Amino acid sequence: MHEHFSQRGGISRRSVLTAGLAAGTAAALWAASPGAVAAPATGSGPAGDWFADPARSVRPRFRWWWPDGLVDPDEIAREIDQIADAGFGGVEIAAVHHSIKDKSVLDTAAHGWGSRPWRDGVEAALRRAARRGVTVDITLGPSWPVAIPGVTPDDTAAAKELVHGRVDLAAGATYQGPVPPPLREAAAGVTRQQLLAVQAARVAPANSTRKETGLDLAGVRDLTATVTDGTLTWTAPEDGDWVLLSYWQRGSGQQPESGPHSDPAAFVVDHLSADGTAAVTEYWNRQVLTPSVRRLLKAAGGAFFEDSVELETEGLTWTPGLPEAFEKHTGRPLLPYLPALVLDKSNQVFAFEAQVTRQIRHDFWETVSGLFNRHHLRALRDWAHALGMQLRAQPYGLQTDAIASAAVLDIAEGESLGFKNLDDYRCLAGGRDMAGHTVLSCEAGAYNGSAYSTTWDRFLRTMGGAYAAGVNQTVVHGFSYATAPQVSWPGFAAFSPYNGTSGYGESWGPRQPTWRHIEDVSAYLARVHGVLQSGTARADVAVFRQTGYTATGIGASWLTSTGVPLGWTHQFLSGPLLDLPAATVSGGRLAPHGPAYKALFVESDFFYGSTPTLAEPHARKLLELARAGLPIVLLGAFDQALTPGVPASGETDRLREIMARLLALPRVLQVSDKTAVGDALARLGVTPDVRYATSSTLLNAHRATPDADYYYLCNGKHAETVKPPVAAIDHEVTLRGTRRGATVPYLLDPWTGEGVRLARYTQDGDDFTLRVTLQPGQTMIVALGRPGLFGDRNGARQHALATDADAVLFTRRGLTLRAGSAGTYTTRLSRGRTVTTVIPSVPAPITPARWQLDVEDWYPGADATRTERVRRTLTLDTLLPWSQITELADSAGVGRYRTTVVLPDDWDASHGALLELGQVSDTFRVTVNGTRSAPVDRLHPVADVGALLRRGANVIEIEVATPLINRLRAVQPAVFGGVSRQAHGLVGPVRLVPHVQAVVG
Repeated sequence: MHEHFSQRGGISRRSVLTAGLAAGTAAALWAASPGAVAAPATGSGPAGDWFADPARSVRPRFRWWWPDGLVDPDEIAREIDQIADAGFGGVEIAAVHHSIKDKSVLDTAAHGWGSRPWRDGVEAALRRAARRGVTVDITLGPSWPVAIPGVTPDDTAAAKELVHGRVDLAAGATYQGPVPPPLREAAAGVTRQQLLAVQAARVAPANSTRKETGLDLAGVRDLTATVTDGTLTWTAPEDGDWVLLSYWQRGSGQQPESGPHSDPAAFVVDHLSADGTAAVTEYWNRQVLTPSVRRLLKAAGGAFFEDSVELETEGLTWTPGLPEAFEKHTGRPLLPYLPALVLDKSNQVFAFEAQVTRQIRHDFWETVSGLFNRHHLRALRDWAHALGMQLRAQPYGLQTDAIASAAVLDIAEGESLGFKNLDDYRCLAGGRDMAGHTVLSCEAGAYNGSAYSTTWDRFLRTMGGAYAAGVNQTVVHGFSYATAPQVSWPGFAAFSPYNGTSGYGESWGPRQPTWRHIEDVSAYLARVHGVLQSGTARADVAVFRQTGYTATGIGASWLTSTGVPLGWTHQFLSGPLLDLPAATVSGGRLAPHGPAYKALFVESDFFYGSTPTLAEPHARKLLELARAGLPIVLLGAFDQALTPGVPASGETDRLREIMARLLALPRVLQVSDKTAVGDALARLGVTPDVRYATSSTLLNAHRATPDADYYYLCNGKHAETVKPPVAAIDHEVTLRGTRRGATVPYLLDPWTGEGVRLARYTQDGDDFTLRVTLQPGQTMIVALGRPGLFGDRNGARQHALATDADAVLFTRRGLTLRAGSAGTYTTRLSRGRTVTTVIPSVPAPITPARWQLDVEDWYPGADATRTERVRRTLTLDTLLPWSQITELADSAGVGRYRTTVVLPDDWDASHGALLELGQVSDTFRVTVNGTRSAPVDRLHPVADVGALLRRGANVIEIEVATPLINRLRAVQPAVFGGVSRQAHGLVGPVRLVPHVQAVVG
């Protein structure tokens, strides 16, 4: 029997999610509209409704890849429906087509980015999204970095580079000839270059490094005025070897990734000047924002988006206004310092003495950072606000202060592919929270070489740690438009094939068998987002970072390696954040109405030789904060602190005088070894909100609302490269409540949407200690809130302090014990009593002996968007991955495993059972006797099916959906043949494990 479906037709089946399914100078720079805060556990309706049925605003989103303007409005509307039906809350329209090698098939002249068909597609998306409650974000240009059609490489608005020419001269030698031309030729399309300066510099071998030629700063001479008609004559002094240097500014000629995308071609704009940003906004105002688009955008309330700032140059990223901006920022001219700044294909070329070189480079990139934040991000943000939109961006790629950028943006975004360490997210979270914004977004789930083989459990493991580090919005990477010319089954994919191989970035959607179960995943992500956007974020320690880069993988001494495994949380702040209105102290807390940091940690600058540096204004601010009662720990010789930039006259002495006053304060400690940081925090009386008795892989995030403290817990890893793999954990955790009044703990299940009161814990004042057992990557959400917060009626009842039973929980009957074997169990209660409970018998676990497997095996259909489904039926005496079953070795699709178990005649309402699935890949659903169970944790595949069982025969069905890779290996071996056959399906072991429940006492 053959069936087919088309992505064009879509899948419009939508299950109903319900609660209660199963037990279990800067001031102007920052001025911005604060982000909207997601509803906490208050408001109309039952208090748990916001969690059980998450609002569309907190639902995950898709990066939606279009082949420029080669799109059909009807298909666009269908795909919005597919995304909305699957439980997602938004899309980001992005023109990306790296998989298409021959760009001529895209017809950029008629269907390029910004063309009429592209605008028609945007309008269709906005109209359909408005009907479906889906948010639409739009990238500011095709692909990345931001580029605009019609800008040429020679235009003032185009991205610039500074390149250099070089001639080496021996002592006393004379150079006569043309000014040395650039060492690197200009990119195609660059026809003009302007000479900025000509210098001579004395070689100083003592300042040389392994890659850099050492120069003498005092020996730099400006020869620009001696140039006549492009020629130069100069004789080197006899006191050593010299270098003649010429500096040329010109367009970089960079185009957006994998172009062309338009006709005329788009070129990357200058991200450091007002001209570059004006080119972007003027193009949109003139070419894209028709009256109807303006109305639709304002109604949609989405965001403009900019991807990571990957500016590519032969030399140094530049803008003509840099010399003036540098002098205004530092009080010193830039040109004498240029030798230490020029780059050749990203490599430093020259160096002065090490300390001054560091200071020069710091001053330069601090100047660039100011230009980027002021002329690019802030200007785009203000323009977006005027249109009723927000600005979301990945503010990294240059050596700029991304922490400060995150405070400027409405929504800062990181990425799971580029961020290999959770501290990269913590940098952006610090900027977000100090500025009073709500959302930290993540471009999520891109893996090299994993197209059509990505599993959702891999995705969830990746995102688990990111959420603990501050992420609370997911933009899934991604959803590809259905088709494009000359593509193969299962349709157009933005990044596959990529350089002839499988590529990266999954293409989710109805083309994927797992889409059948996608609502379970989207609802899980939405509930996590809802919790992590509630109230305000809290962190234990603020880490001051002199250089605010991110996407570096650099963490914080002691806190990252030792503190986090003990429960500590931290975020990073850079200097500009200390100028924000939130940077005040009350009750010993920094930013008391926001993250409420309990201490500030300052260490040497990782990015400049681990030098103990502080700018004088920042030192004065630290002194002010400390005098207001903020505990501060400094790691390193800050009594001998240096300025991060080139010091003005007397500045170092003034800095050290301030530091002496700071270090003399009673709540300020200086330590010389990173292992002493924890002891220093303890001496200052600073303790974390979450505590583990021993080092653990458990990560946590804390959000505070008037009604509850929410703790997100994840058994994750701090970095993608951490080895060995994370193991299961089982230990006690202490959580601190911050709200006033009676408080009890609740367990919130993000898979089912249910919130139930925890039945076993101990309480010591505001501290609650409970047992946490989590598999690798698995998460747990605990709320410490007022009794009855989630509609349960057990808030006034006593709880268990300890029990030797398998579990104790609150049910409608009250405090209930659960046991998997017969025996007499003892439970110690919170009001002092100890009670015993007798369980006379429990049925033995059942391992099904035989399964019927019905498979929908997916094959290419009549065209690239159609799928044929061939049905197969097998009987299995042993569960094996499909790759080890001859008939299914190259199969992909959906399998339904069916078996029957027989329960004893005395099975009654006191009985229940857990269905342990063992190894199962990828997504799955469980049905018992024709009724589907509540969604099951993908990372801990155990279903509570007790309410669905009955005495006698019971039919259990497990529906499993796989990725497409095994079929693609067979039908497209040239692209996917290098990928190993993967072990998908239900592998088990599968066990039905009965238990008996009895009311305690």
